[in-house]
Amino acid sequence: MALKPIGNARDELADQENWPNIIGEARAVADALPDLLVEASHVASSVTAGWHGRRRAGPGESFWQFRPFNMGEPAKRIDWRRSARDDHLYVREREWEAAHTVWLWADLSRSMSFQSRLSNTSKRDRAIVLMLALADMLAYTGERIGLPGITRPFSDRRAAERLADALTHLGRPDAFPETAPIQRFSDVVLISDLLDPVEDVAAWIGQVAATGAKGHIVQVLDPIEETFPFDGRVEFHDPEAGIRLTTGKAEGWREAYQKRLERHRAEIRDTARRAGWTYVLHHTDRPPAEPLLVLHSSLTGSAETLAQGDI
Repeated sequence: MALKPIGNARDELADQENWPNIIGEARAVADALPDLLVEASHVASSVTAGWHGRRRAGPGESFWQFRPFNMGEPAKRIDWRRSARDDHLYVREREWEAAHTVWLWADLSRSMSFQSRLSNTSKRDRAIVLMLALADMLAYTGERIGLPGITRPFSDRRAAERLADALTHLGRPDAFPETAPIQRFSDVVLISDLLDPVEDVAAWIGQVAATGAKGHIVQVLDPIEETFPFDGRVEFHDPEAGIRLTTGKAEGWREAYQKRLERHRAEIRDTARRAGWTYVLHHTDRPPAEPLLVLHSSLTGSAETLAQGDI
């Protein structure tokens, strides 16, 4: 549940009852995208520095690059049109088709807009940055990327920009993506606070796992949702269901709340692990590069087994 204490201006966001309609929410996301796209590009660049992609020459249909002709090769490999431009002979290489499809999804539902005084960014903005940065990194390694139910898979070095453009036309901000387009041998990445009922999360994991795809989950939480540093009279508000709950002594609820949140987290983590999925817990006061390192390693197979924990 997203938390909003009353009587403490440092923690307050815009009143959720005054939230705009779905169109207004989409506009808010669109307005933030240019800055988030720049941030994602910087994050992706810092993570991929020094890495080598999976793209290489080999059998396939897509053009990859021109390279100089080597003596002893069959003359039929020469691309005469390209070679006619200067005094050298060139060979047209095709890309080795090792790329597979990676479906990405950032939860943009209302609870994701929460931001406390303990973090410089909202959960929604961090989820978008992680998704766009991951798209940039996967495009660098030549993978096909898509938003389930929104775009078809594509391979493009401008993948992050294309996904950002698709988000500007997103309708209802659903917490979970459609499973119909997901097929066997693909990967699915969900970035969400996962504060939905455990049964709903488990049902979605089961649907994706049944397709034969492999999943990767990043649970994004604001640090205040973990520490529960509230005292006195506080009102808690669930922006998804519109439920309000007021307590006169919030400090008396701290221990029970933290135990319930840990139990909720553990159930989701265990469900993901039973399905053979990657699970990462990320807090918005931590650098976005941390979960990206785990995700990229899992997706590219650079590490068969990773310690899955809190980041």
